[in-house]
Amino acid sequence: MPITLTRSVQQITQTATVISASKHCAIAWRREVTVLGSRLLSILLISSCVLSGAAASASPVPVRYRAGLIHGFLVLSTMEGVPIAAGDLTQIAHGDQVTTQISFRFKDGSRQEETTVFSQRGNFHLISYHMVQKGPSFKNASDLSVTCATGQVTVRYTDDDGKEKVASQHLTLPPDLGNGLIPTLLANIRAGTPQIEIPMVVATPKPRLVKIVMNAQGTEPFSVAGFSRQAMHYVAKVDIGGVAGVVAPIVGKQPPDSQIWILGGEAPVFLKSEAPSYVGGPLWRTELVAPSWPQAASDSKNADATKH
Repeated sequence: MPITLTRSVQQITQTATVISASKHCAIAWRREVTVLGSRLLSILLISSCVLSGAAASASPVPVRYRAGLIHGFLVLSTMEGVPIAAGDLTQIAHGDQVTTQISFRFKDGSRQEETTVFSQRGNFHLISYHMVQKGPSFKNASDLSVTCATGQVTVRYTDDDGKEKVASQHLTLPPDLGNGLIPTLLANIRAGTPQIEIPMVVATPKPRLVKIVMNAQGTEPFSVAGFSRQAMHYVAKVDIGGVAGVVAPIVGKQPPDSQIWILGGEAPVFLKSEAPSYVGGPLWRTELVAPSWPQAASDSKNADATKH
């Protein structure tokens, strides 16, 4: 009896240890999936530009439309339509090298800045990427930088206790890495392409490679000054991969789909996107916006024109 009792106690202890370890693993997976999805969607939909739409692509995209000089205005709003930030999109080309910058200034003083440098010789290739989020609009400050030539990826961030931390790692980066390039890549794929797969580096906060699967959803109507147009609707799904990808649907932490609307044709252009910009954050809408003029100045110019 004493021997049997001892063995039973040992078996119970081992079982309890396995259950405890499983719980810790589940919690760790859940945290990783949550952070991964939110940071990934942030990188994906801050880049707001162009697009157009015959098999899924997972290799460098050939250059069909060369990028050039651009300066556009963006607005970042809540899903209720309340503006929270004003943005500038600039793009400058020097030979085959292009630099795109997207910056948002928030009403509460926060800032979000993204800089993408890429080449457009034959195929599109990312050279470097840098994205910064700081201020009260974000749960945690973060600074992600990627240098493709060396594979160096560095993440500077603040944890939940406000402590600054750094995670740096060398990764074997694929030639079709798409950080900051998704609008440009979608603008250059062939019309009728139902799906394109784009690898990206995200911070969880540890640097990690994941895949974005962009699926065409058909067209949706919109209007400009009363004239009807058709926009292509795309849904971006996060393919986490590995154990975290398997566990995500089970624990209910699969990252939500992102939405992008694009005007296609010979000059494709970004229209609207809806996605969270940070871990656990609300959905925000990014749109192109026209400048507004003071009414007094406009009336004065109209009066002068009437006199002449």
